Amino acid sequence: MAEAVGQAMATQGAVCVFGDPGRKTAAVRMALSEVPPGWKVTWAPVPVRPSVAGMRRAVFDALALAGRFPHTSALADAAVAEALGEARVLVVDEAQRLSVPCLEYLQSLWDHPGTRITLVLCGAGSERALSRLPQLASRIGAWQEVPRLAAAEVAPAVTGFHPLWRTVPAPDLTWIDQSCAHGTFHTWAALTAHLQNALLTTADASVDRALLRRLFKRVAPPL
Repeated sequence: MAEAVGQAMATQGAVCVFGDPGRKTAAVRMALSEVPPGWKVTWAPVPVRPSVAGMRRAVFDALALAGRFPHTSALADAAVAEALGEARVLVVDEAQRLSVPCLEYLQSLWDHPGTRITLVLCGAGSERALSRLPQLASRIGAWQEVPRLAAAEVAPAVTGFHPLWRTVPAPDLTWIDQSCAHGTFHTWAALTAHLQNALLTTADASVDRALLRRLFKRVAPPL
């Protein structure tokens, strides 16, 4: 992942990150945790019912531009293009929702002569969304699939994600994954939040299997 994104940054290219739900966003964040000096990273979430107007607003808001959102699309596009004149990775999260007009809008930002963008399209099914716009898909420099965590990846991934898991023995991490998370990073993240809350609000609480079993019911759907 880091190599694919790094190569795209070197050429101001584009990357599509896809695969099973639950790990892609975390993988992209880890890959972008340290970017070269002079680079910025902006995350632009895709609206639930995306339109070009909604995507334009999402990018504007993600850039945290000063002032109110412009009253015309031309003014908004000019402000966005100016901000994207700096070297920047623009990460579009939940890209599987993108319609063809939204993809065309993002391509227009990427192609604008005044912008310096590395475009990262991230989401489960984002590769299928890109198939709707072959002229953009043909220019993707790397198609990066991120599968669920393999058993050997669990301990390094979760201990790197949050220091709380560094106190838990590796066999217990394996048990947690087999019993509840099943390689899905979203589940690990939710479990982390519930565990933190339990340790803060329950007297004498400790990370043991009894507590974890109770928390499993909060983060995993019933069978």
